[in-house]
Amino acid sequence: MSAIRTGILLGLLAVSGLSHAAIKPAVAYSDGAKFDNSFNESVFRDGVVRFEATYDLDVTEVNPDDASDFTQALRTLAEGGHSPIVAVGFSYADALAQVAGEYPDLQFAIIDAVVDAPNVQSLMFKEHEGSFLVGALAAMKANDPVLGFVGGMDLPFIRGFACGYAQGAHHVDDDSRVLVRMIGDTPAAWSNPERGAELANELIQADAEVVYAAAGGSGIGVYEAANQAGAYAIAVDSNQNYLHLNTMLTSMVKRVGVAAYQTWQQAAEGTWQPGVQQLGLAEGGVDWALDIFNRQLVPLNAEKRVNELRQAIIDGDIQVHGYTSNNQCPVPLIES
Repeated sequence: MSAIRTGILLGLLAVSGLSHAAIKPAVAYSDGAKFDNSFNESVFRDGVVRFEATYDLDVTEVNPDDASDFTQALRTLAEGGHSPIVAVGFSYADALAQVAGEYPDLQFAIIDAVVDAPNVQSLMFKEHEGSFLVGALAAMKANDPVLGFVGGMDLPFIRGFACGYAQGAHHVDDDSRVLVRMIGDTPAAWSNPERGAELANELIQADAEVVYAAAGGSGIGVYEAANQAGAYAIAVDSNQNYLHLNTMLTSMVKRVGVAAYQTWQQAAEGTWQPGVQQLGLAEGGVDWALDIFNRQLVPLNAEKRVNELRQAIIDGDIQVHGYTSNNQCPVPLIES
């Protein structure tokens, strides 16, 4: 780091009343591989790497093997004076609530859950908005109106992805049929690419031309199955358009890494505040991905229409229903 840049940062921290010693950022990844091509990896690449490069501060990382280790992982970080501590995933909710209460002078953040405490940021995403866009694109791309969805753990939160996807498809073609499969009902569902591939093949055999996965590391199996079968796949969380050329139609990008970066940045600049943040299209929290890897799959007229729908959602002209608001979807999700 240059002397000028160091001076600027130290001056900023002095004004905010903080110091490098007082800012000890940390992250506790969800149980599963850190490099999962999905949730954890997005936090690492877009959050940890970016923050360390920008602020010349190390982010301490832990990756518990099992959810039963979450409380101890957070407590160990807190005992070391780390703050803010970012917990990756709703499964941390109970553990974070307990540890945040034990360490009221430290700052915490959690992704995809609300923990009501005076020292916690709850970072929530409007996944249904981004899913609407990729569902619309899928319906434009498919010759017949049959689409597939593979979810990881069967939770209302994951059904929210499927519901947004189906709403987007029905907006383009009201005859669309969205076939839904869930991998399981335990956290192991996030790390089972073999089962993901099996379910993707079931959907493809049932005439689904595009399969959207919201399944964490299990999505890798979905994408591989689509590639082998000559179908299209849609990734989630991080941009995975590069994985299989001519297979990956797009990715529903959920910028969890950016959200993690911002909570550390706010602490460094003295602007950190607790409370719930809702991050959708308007806030840059979700989006669809178009780049050199999928450009050949998305005609210009389809790109234009998707972006028009995107702007309509931002402007409030299209209201995408959030499944978790009442655990219902206004369009059918077909599970048999």
